[in-house]
Amino acid sequence: MTRHLTHRTRITPAGPVLELIGELDHHTAPEARAVLAGLTPSTGQQLVLDLGDLAFCDSTGLTVLITARNHALAANATVVLAAVPAHLSRIFRIVGLNQVFAIHRTAQDAETAWHAVSD
Repeated sequence: MTRHLTHRTRITPAGPVLELIGELDHHTAPEARAVLAGLTPSTGQQLVLDLGDLAFCDSTGLTVLITARNHALAANATVVLAAVPAHLSRIFRIVGLNQVFAIHRTAQDAETAWHAVSD
């Protein structure tokens, strides 16, 4: 079975936004890691990972998200998740990642929250 992952990126005043679409697993994780390596937020910014169109995420995918967090923290920035699907939200609660990541309903909500903190 072939796994597919596509992505869209954009830069906002709050920092980069990466929208992941499809399946984030052992087969597609290298692609996601490569994209994330090129999206270093500046000091004080945030990296938003929009997961609204992520159909599947296994433990390797969760590791990619944690690596993205560490990458952002190393740049003195933060990482936030947006539009987390219900099936992933449940997993996050089970493994405690809901305590590690700030989670917003939408990427726009994440940007608005960043502006509220930085102003």
